Amino acid sequence: MKNIALIGEIHSDGIDVLKNNQCKVIDLNNTSEEKFKEILKNVDGIVVRTANLNAELLKKCPSLKIIARHGVGYDNIDINFLNNNGIALAITGTANAVSVSEHVITMFLYLCKLINKSDLLVRKGRFIEKKFLPDFFEIFEKNILILGFGRIGKTLAKRCLGFDSKVYVYDPYVDTSVIKEHNCESIDLISGLKIADFITVHMPLNKETKNMISKDQFSLMKKTCIVVNTARGGIINEKDLVWALTNKEIYGAGLDVYEKEPPDKSNSLFGLDNIVLSPHNAALTLECRKRMSVESCENIVFYLNDRSKLNIANIVNAKKISLEV
Repeated sequence: MKNIALIGEIHSDGIDVLKNNQCKVIDLNNTSEEKFKEILKNVDGIVVRTANLNAELLKKCPSLKIIARHGVGYDNIDINFLNNNGIALAITGTANAVSVSEHVITMFLYLCKLINKSDLLVRKGRFIEKKFLPDFFEIFEKNILILGFGRIGKTLAKRCLGFDSKVYVYDPYVDTSVIKEHNCESIDLISGLKIADFITVHMPLNKETKNMISKDQFSLMKKTCIVVNTARGGIINEKDLVWALTNKEIYGAGLDVYEKEPPDKSNSLFGLDNIVLSPHNAALTLECRKRMSVESCENIVFYLNDRSKLNIANIVNAKKISLEV
C-alpha cells in the first residue's frame, strides 16, 4: 500500500480515486508541524495545492517518488530539487482551461458593459440616470490579444472567436503555424499592445515575464483597452496598474491574481471603480475542482502503478524521469 499525503483541501472525488487504488490517504491539513515532518518520511506521493514545498521540506521525504500539483503552475515547488533527486512532478494540465477562460470572458463583459455601475444605479433608485453613464462597449469585432498560447490561451481563443472578435497571440515559444491552426494571428508584443481592445495574460511568472506589463506598456495601449490577468501576480506591475487606471490610460482591468496573496487591505486597487477583482478562484468552479482533484490523484496512481495510463504531457520534469513501465 502506497502512502499519499494531501496538502491542501481537494474534492472527495479525487480521494476516492486514491482509496479505490489501495492507497493510504494521509490528510496533513490540520497536522502539527512535528507530526507533519514525521509523516513525510514515509510518503510515496504528495498531492499539493498552494503550499510551498521547498528543498528543506522535501529533504524530509526520502521515500517520495512523485508530487502531483492540484493545478497548472508549480512556482511553489522546488523543481531543481525534484530533478536532482529523480522525483516526478505532475500537473493537471487539462483540467482548468474552460473554467479560467470563462472567468476571463466574464471579466471582459463585466467591465466593458459597466455592469457594476448599471447595477448600482438601479439599486439606488437612479434608473433614469442611465444616460449619464460613460460610454461602454461590445466585444463584437474587437481586437483581443492573448499573451501566452497554452491550453488556456487556445481554449479562450475559441470562445473569443465566438464573439466574431479578431484574436491576436503573442507567444514566442509557439510556432506561428499552431496559432494559425486556431484561427488566430501571431503578433509581436509592442504591435499587439497598440491595437488591442482587450488583453489577457496566460503566462508563467519568471524572470522573463516579471513586470512584463508596466507603465511603458500601459502607455502604448488604447484608452479604451481592458486588461485581465488570471495567470500569476507580478506579471502586471500593480503600482503601474493603479497609475494607468487612475489616469485613464486604460479603460479597465480585471485581476484574479496579485503580487502578494492575499493582498493587503490597504491595496490601492481596492479604491478604484474601473477594476474587478476575484480571490484567485478562476479555476475553482465545482466542475473544475472535481477535474483537478481526480486528475491529480490519477497522476499519482498511474505513475506509481501503471505509467502506460499517464498523460505524459502532465509530467513536467519528464526528461529527468524514466516513464517506461
